[in-house]
Amino acid sequence: MPDTAAHPQPIPLDAHPDYEHVSAAELQDLNNRLTTVLKPRTLAIGMKQYTTLDEMNEIQGLRRPKAGRFHTMCQLVTQSRMAGFTLGITAENVRPNSNCGGVHGIDLPDEPTLDGTHMTGVWFENQVAAAAHQAEMPRQVYGTYVATVVSPIRSARLDPPDIVMLYGTPAQIIIFVNGLQHKRYRRYDMSITGESACADSWGKALLTKDTSISIPCFAERRYGGVADDEMLIAMPPHEFKRGIEGMEALSRVGLRYPIPPYGPFTDPSEGMGASYA
Repeated sequence: MPDTAAHPQPIPLDAHPDYEHVSAAELQDLNNRLTTVLKPRTLAIGMKQYTTLDEMNEIQGLRRPKAGRFHTMCQLVTQSRMAGFTLGITAENVRPNSNCGGVHGIDLPDEPTLDGTHMTGVWFENQVAAAAHQAEMPRQVYGTYVATVVSPIRSARLDPPDIVMLYGTPAQIIIFVNGLQHKRYRRYDMSITGESACADSWGKALLTKDTSISIPCFAERRYGGVADDEMLIAMPPHEFKRGIEGMEALSRVGLRYPIPPYGPFTDPSEGMGASYA
């Protein structure tokens, strides 16, 4: 079984030291500004968890995956960020007793998943390595939530979401991180579980209510349609706001996306001189 003591414990969003309430309407405006400064290929989406189905079913325009079909969670996330769906997801919509629901805490992975049996001889040579992989995987606490909703923030249907997620190229993600650091510097560390890397992106962000950056895994690319050059950053809404405001400030001094290459065989002094006295 995973050693839950080794992982960060969940905290309420408003207990985060930098917390600022950001409404759904404000996120709509921020989404428009994101399109201007970063030009992402797919939609920025929100993710919110619910303790009751009644609460989830109150969301305007809610869709449910087709009954009897079991998806990977990354497939459902992609339906939202590419097709613009607002999807209500429960344990009956994802692969049963797997990490797809386990990362969200809406289902409990079975023992052959948790002890590494399923991945031994596939992703890992031996069960010791496979079990260690499961033990170190960030997961939302099981038993608190029964459903997760994903929806584009442009739709303003989650007021507010627990986290905002943005897929982008490495160049887009580093510019976003530069925006996060512009007004209030902090170092952002990546974590990479390996296979099931969704645990390091939305799983970790849902658990800690903090920004998480990771590289999507094989399954996210094979089943979820994540492109070869895409990374993922997941964060609470106030961090999303901070990142966009910072990118806008950087853009005003000429540091913006796309980044025009200066060339490896030129004297960089002319370009640097435009930024540094």
